[in-house]
Amino acid sequence: MTLGRREAVAAGAGMVLALAAGPAAARTEDAATGSSSRRPRTLFIAGDSTAAQKYADAAPETGWGMALPFFLHRETTVSNHAVNGRSTKSFLDEGRLDPITAALRPGDVLLVQFGHNDSKSTDPARYADPWGAYQDNLRVFVEAARSRGALPVIATSVERRRFDAAGTAQRSLGEYPAAARAVAAASAVPLLDIEALSLELWQRLGPEATKTYFNWTATEQDNTHFNPPGAIEVARLVARELLRTRVLAPRETRRLDDDIPTDRITWPPAVPSAP
Repeated sequence: MTLGRREAVAAGAGMVLALAAGPAAARTEDAATGSSSRRPRTLFIAGDSTAAQKYADAAPETGWGMALPFFLHRETTVSNHAVNGRSTKSFLDEGRLDPITAALRPGDVLLVQFGHNDSKSTDPARYADPWGAYQDNLRVFVEAARSRGALPVIATSVERRRFDAAGTAQRSLGEYPAAARAVAAASAVPLLDIEALSLELWQRLGPEATKTYFNWTATEQDNTHFNPPGAIEVARLVARELLRTRVLAPRETRRLDDDIPTDRITWPPAVPSAP
């Protein structure tokens, strides 16, 4: 039986502090100390098109989740459930959390990154107010992970490519990063501040260089989705944050400072559309 959002929040409300101080914190500590008794873990991604697996018909568009395995030890598996166009609301309404919850095992990680599509106020199927439904929905992901003995992790959304006339990188995600930070703090959940880190990266690269990191092609100028270089660099930010927050131990990461050839990105054949 699948818990609805309200039921999931209510069921876990009394457990948050105990889990933060007990099993969840212990799992993080085990990872940081490299306990050899732990089985190989799976890192699940719940998110939108910036992280999602892309297929041959979308190349060269690349989600950062496709590049994350380059920075993780081979025993740490990435299970990427991010889907184009989804918000916290539509992802939950479509039941996409259910198979993740069923697959989670103690010690696994559920990494949640949404915000781009939650802000679409003209689309009732996706819109979630940043200080209301968006935060409620993030808590559903948190409690789903904890109910299975897994570790929830919240990431702020990666920034778009947006510069002013002076070449200063601009924020585009409104209140959603702040709302995500607040949920992570109140729920004692590790936070990966990818919004702030990606904004710093785009500023360092500048308006022209960032074009090669986003999906700029002969026919498209896309300032939201990535080409292989951008996906690799955002995945590097994610991996470094997973290490910094002690979600992953040093033995679970690799090549954090290495150049990753972009030709290592591959796009599998397109998945046939459902009838």
